[in-house]
Amino acid sequence: MSYYKALNLEKEPFSTSPDPVFFYRSQSHDSALKRLEIAIRLRRGLSVVLGDVGTGKTTLSRALVQTFEGESDFIFHMILDPNYKTEFQFLASLIKMFGKKPEFRSTLDYKDAIEKYLFQKGIDENKTIVLLIDEGQKLNANHLELLRILLNYETNEYKLLQLFILSQTELLPRLRKIKNFMDRIALKYMINPLDEAETKEMIAFRLRQAGYNGPEPLFTDDGMKLIYEHTQGYPRRISLLCHDCLEMLIMKEGSRVDRELVSEIIEQEVK
Repeated sequence: MSYYKALNLEKEPFSTSPDPVFFYRSQSHDSALKRLEIAIRLRRGLSVVLGDVGTGKTTLSRALVQTFEGESDFIFHMILDPNYKTEFQFLASLIKMFGKKPEFRSTLDYKDAIEKYLFQKGIDENKTIVLLIDEGQKLNANHLELLRILLNYETNEYKLLQLFILSQTELLPRLRKIKNFMDRIALKYMINPLDEAETKEMIAFRLRQAGYNGPEPLFTDDGMKLIYEHTQGYPRRISLLCHDCLEMLIMKEGSRVDRELVSEIIEQEVK
């Protein structure tokens, strides 16, 4: 019997991949998603979402893209790791992403090609171009300056590039030192870990999304309480711990994840 069938599941409920299907909308995440959607639709320019490792920023970005699925007026581009060594390398990546082929390979020509692309798509074709950058804490001063220049391209009514940066909180002090960049932030949002009630809701939500149809809850209240206490409400940590709990449940041929089982998993992690 497969892992899923043994637990009355149809698929893996606690994968750490950023699948929007398993995106739990806590109050914080739901508010961020709605405000980001509004910022993009109004073409306000720069949005920055900050949060510690494992708070669900990447999954949030995938859920945001999914919100616009089927709307051809919105064109999304994504940079997963902006670890570019030079400004030219960053520009070359953008040029390739935008599908442009400048006649000459120089910083000036690349910037000019990007500007023409944004004006063509944003004004001539009335498209909304969205650039999502994950791992924003890797952006250095030169990268940020380039992005600031791109944000200068605008009409009297709106920005031609909608820039969405997801980053760990360490980026914020650096942004505050760049006043002419900080001033361009239309939306700044901090993603917080889940509280205890939300942690329990997230576990139940993911199990439902995975097709759980057992006769009783798979996790006991005291088991979920210990999961919250150990993970402090960080979604990625919750998923990892819950996955390990389900594996242990299968090995023990048990029926429910209780506090004793969770405690055993935690003790193994410490060792």
